[in-house]
Amino acid sequence: MAHLFIKDIKPGTNINDIYLVTQPVLRPTTKGDLYIAMYLSDKSGKVNCRMWQATESLYQQIPSEGFVQIRGKSELYQNALQIVVNDILVVGQDKVNLADYMARTEKDVPTMYNRLKEILGKITHPQIKAIVEAFLYDKDLMILFCNAPAAMQMHHNFLGGLLEHTLNMLEVGEAIYPLYPKIQKDLVRAAIFLHDIAKTKELSYKAAISYTDTGQLLGHIILGTQMVAQAADKLAAAGKPVDGPVLDNLLHIMVSHHGSYEFGSPKLPATPEAFMVNYIDNLDAKMNQTTSLIENDNSEGNWTGYQKSLETKLYRMRVLE
Repeated sequence: MAHLFIKDIKPGTNINDIYLVTQPVLRPTTKGDLYIAMYLSDKSGKVNCRMWQATESLYQQIPSEGFVQIRGKSELYQNALQIVVNDILVVGQDKVNLADYMARTEKDVPTMYNRLKEILGKITHPQIKAIVEAFLYDKDLMILFCNAPAAMQMHHNFLGGLLEHTLNMLEVGEAIYPLYPKIQKDLVRAAIFLHDIAKTKELSYKAAISYTDTGQLLGHIILGTQMVAQAADKLAAAGKPVDGPVLDNLLHIMVSHHGSYEFGSPKLPATPEAFMVNYIDNLDAKMNQTTSLIENDNSEGNWTGYQKSLETKLYRMRVLE
């Protein structure tokens, strides 16, 4: 039987299929009964799930991240789709086709990577070029870079998403540099390439996208600055030191690229290059996030369900067709 993808589930659908379960939590109802809240997902999307009349022993059987066969029914709750599960059975990874569960970029990875190297090849400043090449020449790291997602949930949360997001940002930079001739382009190019490089350490993506222990403890901003500082130390040991102001400016863009303390940046942008990278990053993230939500949201009508991260519903009616 063909897999019923999350995006194809309509309210009132009877479901008997295998999904990836993540973040199960055992909670009490207002009456004191227990229920399990969890997410079910496949490559097409993710949906909230509830299992009522649960027990502690049943909850202990459900993996924090793994595959389960569920029998239940979908419904609308507060204008958003959710699944109410009646029965649940843990199944092994060997019972599923992982291609159904791990979303992957629809673009050609080698083509994207070659274009990324072509843009980075425009860097002429010798010290910036040496830092960038220290990462490009690390074959094992680049394999991870080309396969990693860019985020767990918010944007480009699919295999190859980090490469796609990074290349999109580089392309935006190339398009707008002529408008801002005073921008130090080599700093921006290098910072875009390196701003999320530590997503390769922050995220795990073997069966589902989740945080590694290191990623949960430190985050990609700190991990990324460590990686760049270590690369600079190796260059210095090889007799090719990077000037302090050059390294400081590159690291500043990395630590400020989220743009605000609220979103995890330890410093706010304080150079034109840092502002540029922050806005390009946010632009590409929002475009991917909004278009994906419009495509995959199961709500009826011209509006998606309320998107907490965007603080709005999205109008999805195309008016120019």
